[in-house]
Amino acid sequence: MVRRPRVLFLCTHNSARSQMAEAFLRKYGEEFFEALSAGLEPTEINPLTLRVMEEVGVDLQAEGQRCKGLDEYFLKVHVGYLLTVCANAEAKCPIFPGVGLREYWGFSDPAAFEGTLEERLARFRKVRDQIETRVRAFIERETRTDNVTLERE
Repeated sequence: MVRRPRVLFLCTHNSARSQMAEAFLRKYGEEFFEALSAGLEPTEINPLTLRVMEEVGVDLQAEGQRCKGLDEYFLKVHVGYLLTVCANAEAKCPIFPGVGLREYWGFSDPAAFEGTLEERLARFRKVRDQIETRVRAFIERETRTDNVTLERE
């Protein structure tokens, strides 16, 4: 059986950035990759994450996305790509055996921004758009020249 390579997006809480990245990879690259996300200290999906993703037609709850801890995947599933989306996750992430590519995608934490609701939503939208752009570029890069190696089970 041929399987799509797994891409794990990792951040601290799995509440915003990694959730957005997982959803965008699923939206644009599901035929090539299996999208996963996790947090070092998982909490709950931030309500503003849900809101700004719904604005672009992605309903995280309907897609079944939830906060997950790294222990759900570490040493249990093979991950082809490990993409850390915050400095804390990059610094504290353990070595994943067999990872073909590990990259750091540093995005600011929209949940850390303080301000009015509209200012906070603007920050979430900005980070959402940056992540969408980066995910689309990743898909283009990794599928452009036979970079994707399908795993055999």
